[in-house]
Amino acid sequence: MSRLKLYGVPPTRAIRPIWVLNEFELECEIVSIFPFDEESARAVKSLNPVGKIPYLVDGDLVVSESIAIMLHLAEAHGGGRFMPNDVAGRAAVNQWNFFLVTEIEQPLWRAGLHQVIYPEEERSESEIALAYRDCRRFLEPLEAHLEGREFLVGDEETVADFNAAYTLDWAGSENQLESAPNCRAFVDRMYARPNAPVRIAEGFAYLDAGETAPRFHRDIDAKRKAETLA
Repeated sequence: MSRLKLYGVPPTRAIRPIWVLNEFELECEIVSIFPFDEESARAVKSLNPVGKIPYLVDGDLVVSESIAIMLHLAEAHGGGRFMPNDVAGRAAVNQWNFFLVTEIEQPLWRAGLHQVIYPEEERSESEIALAYRDCRRFLEPLEAHLEGREFLVGDEETVADFNAAYTLDWAGSENQLESAPNCRAFVDRMYARPNAPVRIAEGFAYLDAGETAPRFHRDIDAKRKAETLA
């Protein structure tokens, strides 16, 4: 039995730690907890007092918050991969991780709350417009940073790149990357990686069909199933 168990399912923020699990090819049980489902909400609350997914169990250790889970997996199971060894490099990774979740993701989440999460009487079209404006404002420095760069920090991929790919894919799914060609190209490069997970739109498509998205990108997932049956 795997010592790792992750609660969550694409298209939620569970994609972030799933991506790191895939890159390290770590054995992990993925427990499908579906968003916007009352039974799942109760199950999550019983595991995590905050009531949020994803949620990682690693032996006796439990970790919530998708970025914290990504960092834990890299530090505990990565063998030195995806986190710089130098203090300056690690600081840069943390800087971009915090920037992405506070300045890019939060406006997108705020828009989502007013589009589908809040009750109808609490939703505000003007708040959605302001949220998208704030997102685009902070996409500008990231777009400039990616000019001529393959990765966010240094010459190799880090945890920050997997975070950025998911977060920018979210922005793209909300049509916020129209004036950010470097960001769009970055997302396409990252999701072309062999062990990349499904993208957000694919995750929603699986949910709509009443299915669970595969942990790996569908091509890799199919290949592994074929190898297992051979």
